[in-house]
Amino acid sequence: MTQDQDELVDHRSSLERFMGGRPGGVIMRLVLLSLVVGFFMSVFGVNAEEILRGTMEFLRDALRDSGGLVRSTFNYVVTGAALVLPIWLVLRLTGKRR
Repeated sequence: MTQDQDELVDHRSSLERFMGGRPGGVIMRLVLLSLVVGFFMSVFGVNAEEILRGTMEFLRDALRDSGGLVRSTFNYVVTGAALVLPIWLVLRLTGKRR
């Protein structure tokens, strides 16, 4: 290998490559992100129990009839958009891109 190719070799551990950085830093970012998302979910009146219950209802509807599946899917899309679209808009307006 040439020197340029040697510099391209990733010297991070497999855990760091999997997590996308040092484990401590990734865990801290995930905790902070979870705090922010949890706050917004509580503002919208959503909690973990409701998410699990909603998932079970969604699966029951999917097994029972396709009309319930379409109705539930639409409701989930609208509910998710209430959180996703403002975040996307802020990121677009501030120029934050990957």
